[in-house]
Amino acid sequence: MSLNKKTMVREIGRRTRLSNRDVERVIETLVEVWTEELVSGGRIEIEHFMVLEMQIVERYRDNPFLRTRFRQVKLRASKALREKLNEQS
Repeated sequence: MSLNKKTMVREIGRRTRLSNRDVERVIETLVEVWTEELVSGGRIEIEHFMVLEMQIVERYRDNPFLRTRFRQVKLRASKALREKLNEQS
């Protein structure tokens, strides 16, 4: 099963009794805020769930003198989440 935006909006709306339009607005705002934080070099921590942060990665192609640097988002699951996932498997 995959949880996409549409399914998430419906499920959160059902559980909270908020309208789907309000839930969608909250999710879009959350993504905006997270994106701004990561672009500015910050990190996002949600206790007992995850940590998101930007990391600069350097790659070497065929020629080691032609270094390519790019940003990559690093996701680290919390210990509590890892334990819960391991229980399920």
